[in-house]
Amino acid sequence: MEPITSSTYRCSVARTVEVVGERWTMLILREAFLGVKRFDRMQRDLGIARNILSDRLGKLVDQGILEKRPYSERPPRFEYRLTAKGRDLYPIVVTLMQWGDTYTAPDGPPVVLVHQDCGQVTSPQLTCDCCGGPVHALNVRPVHGPGLGATAA
Repeated sequence: MEPITSSTYRCSVARTVEVVGERWTMLILREAFLGVKRFDRMQRDLGIARNILSDRLGKLVDQGILEKRPYSERPPRFEYRLTAKGRDLYPIVVTLMQWGDTYTAPDGPPVVLVHQDCGQVTSPQLTCDCCGGPVHALNVRPVHGPGLGATAA
């Protein structure tokens, strides 16, 4: 049986997991959202092997999620910054954090989010872009979209 991949299965979740679904990749993205830009700091904070970090950063750059910018010529050193495509992954990282705060943090959340506009601790929620109401697993239903193609009907 052929494995389910983006080339064999028309599913946005499957295609996304192929890009960001590896454990270290999500932790690298977390670091980037925390403002960490430099290889040595990421390596230290994550305790990840240098070769694995280098490989994952390269893949994120190749995917257009991070961009690599030089900050020193001698020796050559680079920092990694989120692109617009990378910043659009923020809701995924926040949702994972919220789930972890609920189910894996018995002493409470290790990090809270403060909304800069009002200065209050916030817990971002999914909302309907039409009516503004909350969106959750019990009040939405999936239907075929245009990307599924005629063969799936």
